[in-house]
Amino acid sequence: MHVPEPRSVKARSADAPWSDAGHTAVAPRRAALLTLGCARNEVDSEELAGRLEGSGWELVDADGDGAAPDVIVVNTCGFVEQAKKDSIDTLLAASDAAQATGAKVVAVGCLAERYGAELAESLPEADAVLGFDAYPDLAERLSDVIGGHAPAPHVPVDRRTLLPISPVERPAAALDVAVPGHAWVPNLARTRLSDAPVAPLKLASGCDRRCAFCAIPSFRGAFVSRPPDDVVAEAAWLGMQGVRELVLVSENSTSYGKDLPGGTRALVQLLPRLANVPGIDRIRLSYLQPAEVRPDLLRVIATTPGVAPYFDLSFQHASPAVLRRMRRFGSREDFLDLCARIRELAPEAGIRSNVIVGFPGETAADLAELEEFLVGARLDAVGVFGYSDEDGTEAEGYDGKLPAEEVAARVSRIAALVDELMAQRAEDRVGTEVQVLVEAAEDEDFECTGRAAHQAPEVDGECVFERGSGLAVGDLVRAVVVGTEGTDLVVSPRELLPRTDLVAAPPVSAGASRLGAAERESG
Repeated sequence: MHVPEPRSVKARSADAPWSDAGHTAVAPRRAALLTLGCARNEVDSEELAGRLEGSGWELVDADGDGAAPDVIVVNTCGFVEQAKKDSIDTLLAASDAAQATGAKVVAVGCLAERYGAELAESLPEADAVLGFDAYPDLAERLSDVIGGHAPAPHVPVDRRTLLPISPVERPAAALDVAVPGHAWVPNLARTRLSDAPVAPLKLASGCDRRCAFCAIPSFRGAFVSRPPDDVVAEAAWLGMQGVRELVLVSENSTSYGKDLPGGTRALVQLLPRLANVPGIDRIRLSYLQPAEVRPDLLRVIATTPGVAPYFDLSFQHASPAVLRRMRRFGSREDFLDLCARIRELAPEAGIRSNVIVGFPGETAADLAELEEFLVGARLDAVGVFGYSDEDGTEAEGYDGKLPAEEVAARVSRIAALVDELMAQRAEDRVGTEVQVLVEAAEDEDFECTGRAAHQAPEVDGECVFERGSGLAVGDLVRAVVVGTEGTDLVVSPRELLPRTDLVAAPPVSAGASRLGAAERESG
């Protein structure tokens, strides 16, 4: 397996160790960071990168042409079985790549936190397995590993026990607990590992829900919000780094503020603040619990300029019986009503979700109810997952388990349905106007592509520009949908939109910009 390359980031020269005049400079330690899993992990990796650079380390590619790393740090994912396999495969591939140079391989992230010593014992190819508590002193721990003194792998604990039961007591207590992605210090605690015009920004960590199929709270801990001023400050910093879209991430964004003064209205107040950060043109909120989407939050997302009318709703199923066994709330009628209320305020809003099929006890009638919901909801994007047991979850002990071949058959059935429905939803957008953030420029082999407000990175399809647009990565473009390619939209550019600033400039005419030729041809 090829080890994926992280982007190379040059260390701050002031941080590099050096000696007095007449002595040879000491080269800094070098680390490569590989990230698997979700956008939350991407934030954690950039925080780790910031800590390493702040300690004088240089960040390099794992298998690039430049200087070889002294250590390869793999930020693993431990969510579901396939994610665990991908993480282990990447650790093994990193070990193979390290043999030529003698580099060490260190596992961090959710898989490392979740399994600790068990992972270390089963995977001797990793020179160390470090949990979240090692993050604040990562530079020292990696130096120990390089010196042949790897820390003993930790014995995992249920991280929900590390913070008080009462949410309002958690922010103060969290100061003494390692919470990845919360250590914001300007120009020190985060180093971007990508020059993309979109970046994730962490709102909170942990989750207080007790979904029967999910193990995440046990290793990510109880829910704790970041202070709103920290979130806004980091957003401003990202804007100065060239980011135009922020994707707000957490395990459960609708709980934001439950542990802060003012309660859950904190999110309603925070979104307009973020939308006014100079340089930031689009705020996208992710990971919403349907039962927690209050009318005021729905309205702010749907109607606030600069906030994408985008609803990433974790429905998981539509049968009340299955949802109850999942320890969740709602029904087909409840969810359809929520979708209707969203579209009443924002007819072009994007709505996406994930569903689990083959959950223990799921009947043919339950599956049919899910299908009826999907047909009626007209979602823009749906991820379909087959149920599988997760260590330590309540559902692991449920009866009524379906055979693996039946689960696979139900996944295929629902996936075929949602593919058809998503393509129809894309066709509904033909003739509409969208604002597209360009993420890949045109070259000889590929078209220029980007995403509209209803499309999140990597999971919701993309917009494909007609050839000859001359657009650059980071451009924000008003365009018209002229066709579809499955769930992707084919768009024709109309106007290049200026970057949000303290003093907004008038829109740049497409005919007088890089769009000129395409605009004149389109009339």
